[in-house]
Amino acid sequence: MSSGPAIALAVALIAGAGCRIDAQQCDQACRNGMHLAYWKAADQEIAAAAADQRDALRQQKLSAFTRKVEAGIDGCVLRCQSARDQASVDCLIAARTAAQAQACSR
Repeated sequence: MSSGPAIALAVALIAGAGCRIDAQQCDQACRNGMHLAYWKAADQEIAAAAADQRDALRQQKLSAFTRKVEAGIDGCVLRCQSARDQASVDCLIAARTAAQAQACSR
């Protein structure tokens, strides 16, 4: 899974207008949105793998996720701050599932 869709989801969810958002809140919202989107797909792939391959695949996915987040987090935070939509940021921070995160943009 590329980081593009996860980052795009997080940014789309926090687009809007209002006051500039705190960088720490944007970081938290971006990371949570990316986490939920990435692991929804990754968990399905891991579950479909043979039982004896799941642990190794999970480690590979964790490594890939960490690299992708670190590569995209700065841009996501900047776009989040520019979007100035506190309600969407709060929603993303509170989301516990990918579906909840997606609902933040509605």
